[in-house]
Parts: sequence; structure tokens; C-alpha cells
Amino acid sequence: MTGRRAKLTRIGLNVTDLARAQAYYCAALGFTTSEEEEPDPAWVRLLAGEGARARIVKLRLGGQVLELMAFDPPGAGYPPDSTAADLWFQHFAIATHDMTAAYRRLAQYGATPITHGGPQRLPPGAGSVGAFKFRDPDGHPLELIHFPPGSGDPAWQCASPDPTLGIDHSALSVADAERSLAFYDRLGLDLRSRQINSGPEQDRLDGLCAVSVAVIGLSPAGAPTPHVELLCYHQPRGRRADPSFPASAIADSRLILQVGDLTGLVEVLAAGGATVSPMVALAAGTRAALVRDPDGHAIVLLEDPQDAEA
Repeated sequence: MTGRRAKLTRIGLNVTDLARAQAYYCAALGFTTSEEEEPDPAWVRLLAGEGARARIVKLRLGGQVLELMAFDPPGAGYPPDSTAADLWFQHFAIATHDMTAAYRRLAQYGATPITHGGPQRLPPGAGSVGAFKFRDPDGHPLELIHFPPGSGDPAWQCASPDPTLGIDHSALSVADAERSLAFYDRLGLDLRSRQINSGPEQDRLDGLCAVSVAVIGLSPAGAPTPHVELLCYHQPRGRRADPSFPASAIADSRLILQVGDLTGLVEVLAAGGATVSPMVALAAGTRAALVRDPDGHAIVLLEDPQDAEA
């Protein structure tokens, strides 16, 4: 299929205060500042339309990049009482080789817990991982995740002076698993795993009652991380996002994928019923387009530089 070389190159978050967010991610979670930049006007226009203004800083943890973006003025915050089942929910999971140390450091800098009762150890059917979900100062949901020996990316088994190692995945809540699988297959992400998580540990992890959630892993091209997970909650059912949700809203996180044959992929997505923005030319000499998945999650498609040179 056209555009099969999809790679998750970074994750983008909207924040209200760039300096505060940068300081938090570096101190509480071990990120380092990779790059502060004047944003490409075409990039800002692609995300939020004509006249939008923003500042950007890129952070790095291990081999993964996080892009923080502060619009001027900032968009509205998360809807009240947001939960993991709501369809605007999108978190990313930070791998740690020492959950106790990572959790202790996080507590020093403040975090709003989603998980009840501290880090949870999920049962073998859910991978026996240790996990803790929380929110940053802007309300973005995040997760610390610890993999037992022999599971996950081998990179997450490496001890290091810092307890956090990198970004393992980004997870998005979806209403219809099959519909979303068809969409992400067109993007070039392949099904890698599928399971149903439930039970008291999952309830405590999500801060919800009687959870039954399909956890669907999707593989990008190349390395196994960072990858994408779809979370389809059968119980409880979440709320849908307001269709007028602006791109500057704090909850409007985005996946940034590098793809082969951007033109062909845009045609495939449009033929499948997706609404795709016009392609824009970026200062770096490549092109980009914005598409939203069936539940409204934003995905930026970046042209592979090799295709731009062809």
C-alpha cells in the first residue's frame, strides 16, 4: 500500500506556559532540552490556521522527542472531570527501569494522580507491567511504565543513572476498534497485539470502576518504540469530543508521523473518507499535512526527506 513507511517521529503537546512545562518535564521526568526554535510559520498555520502564533521547544528522553507548543493566546484547558475513557484522552508512557525511584522523584515535583493507590502491578494477561498514570500541570495524562525482564523493548532493561529511559508509546482512546484499525492501517501502522484488560488492578490504574478495555498495539516502521496503542473502553463508555474543539486547546495532542509518498497517502486517506488538510511546504524543504482520526485525534504527516529529494 502507498505510504507504508510510517514512523512515529515525535509527540506534540499544547501547553499554557512553555517555561513551566519545560522545567517540569526536565526536573520531574528526566527530559533534556533538545532544541528551542522559532516555529516555522507554515507549521503553525498547518496546526491552527491563519494568524495563529506559537512558541516551540523540543525535549528529548533517550531516543524520543517531545514537542511542547504554547499558542498565544493559549487554548482552553481539558474538559472538567476528564477520564481515560473520554475520546479526547491521549497519553504517552515513559519507560523506567526503577519505578520506585521514578515515582519518588515525580512526587517531589507534583503530579495529579489518575491511578489510585500508587503504582500498580498488572496481572500476567496484561503483561505483568508496573504502571502509574498521572497528569502534568496542564492536565496532560501521562504514565510511568516498568517492564519485567524479557518484555518490552530491550532498551527498557538497561540500568542508567536516571530512572526514566524514553517514551514507549502513545495511547489514544477510540470508540470503535475496527474503524480505527482500518484508519491506522491506511497510515502504515500494523497490528502487533490485542488484549482485553480488566480487573481491580486496571480499575485502580485508570481511576475508574468495572473497567473493560481493549488494548491494541500498532507497530510503526523501524524500531518497536515509540509505538501507538488504541484504547477502546467497552466499560465505562467515554464522552465524545466537541466537534468545535480548537487546535490550540490544551487537550489537542498530536502524533507526528514521517511517511513515504505523502501525496499518495493523502489520496488514500481521502478515498477512505478522512478529512485531510491541504499540504503545506515547510522551511526544511519538505511538506506536511494534518489529518484527524475517526475520533478527532490529530496526526501530522511529514514527508520523508528522501522523498522530497527525489
